[in-house]
Amino acid sequence: MRVLVVSAPLVGHVFPLVPLAVALRDAGHDVLVATGGGAMAAAGAGLAVHDVAPGFDFGRIARRVFLRHPLIARAEMAGTAGTRGAGLLFGALNDQLTDPVVALATEWRPDLVVHEPFAVAGAVAAARLDVPAVRQENALFDGQDLVRATTARLGAALRRHGLAELPPPAAALAVAPPSVAAQHGWPMRYTSYVGGGELPAWLREPGERPRILVTRSTLTGPGDRGPMPAVVAAAAQVDAEIVLVRPDERSARSLPGNVRVVDWIPLDEALPASAALVHHGGAGSVLGALAAGLPQLATVGPGDRRHNAELVARRGAGLALRPADITARTLTRLLTDDSLRTAAVQVSQEIAAMPPPTAVVARLAALV
Repeated sequence: MRVLVVSAPLVGHVFPLVPLAVALRDAGHDVLVATGGGAMAAAGAGLAVHDVAPGFDFGRIARRVFLRHPLIARAEMAGTAGTRGAGLLFGALNDQLTDPVVALATEWRPDLVVHEPFAVAGAVAAARLDVPAVRQENALFDGQDLVRATTARLGAALRRHGLAELPPPAAALAVAPPSVAAQHGWPMRYTSYVGGGELPAWLREPGERPRILVTRSTLTGPGDRGPMPAVVAAAAQVDAEIVLVRPDERSARSLPGNVRVVDWIPLDEALPASAALVHHGGAGSVLGALAAGLPQLATVGPGDRRHNAELVARRGAGLALRPADITARTLTRLLTDDSLRTAAVQVSQEIAAMPPPTAVVARLAALV
């Protein structure tokens, strides 16, 4: 079976698709990943990757789209736009992706197309070739809503390829634990490819004090520095070892004695020896901490970050705060509030009970 995996050309979008792509490849299937930009790093997993977005510049797309829609832009920056902002942004992106993805599919002739909700160009290609399309979730919104919002902006692209509308997928893969977010589809355990970096030996074991990992987004906008500056400002008053992962230059200056710095690391390997995670509110970070059973502090912010952080807080597995509201007291609460840890462990058990990507391969093959 030949499987085309289609992702938006962004690292945080393609890495969650890599474990299933690898499982398909290891089961003997031919797999080709269609993406671009920084997401070409998926090749590091030993996958064949094709660039369908040469010269990709997400910032340019965002500026052009939001200049035309200032009210939605304002809501998007506040994290209150829901799927409207995503529909505008990724509708414009998929309008650019659709023709090259269809051309690649026409040449390569896949038997099955797997795509994420922000890459409906894959679904267009599957419809054009009359092969099954499978949507794999990689966010905490309902993928059906994301696809509807994005497809609503694709009328011209659909018509170019002889489609009046986008057919429903043959199947969908839901990665969110049901107690956190409802998604439609076959359940599949969330795992993500890390994409390089080695874990220092000292991060493999717990330290003398509880360890808080602090990460930031792989995609940042103007004025968006995430939680790191606030954590650094409060760190000296927290009885913990605090580790900044890939800090920006400004955050790494003049650090208190209990703060250490590391470059890109396989975060999933560092979480088991840690006590908590502080992050920007991205879906991958949320799901990674939940899978590890760690309390987390997710900052509310642009795009889906407010939505994700509030889901965590609603489940009781962590805190949802603005970066400006991070204090020594809130960081200490992450380490001492047993209710947060109990809820996080419950969700980790829920995730562990979901089928891994390897268990889904046979079901996908049966679609062809």
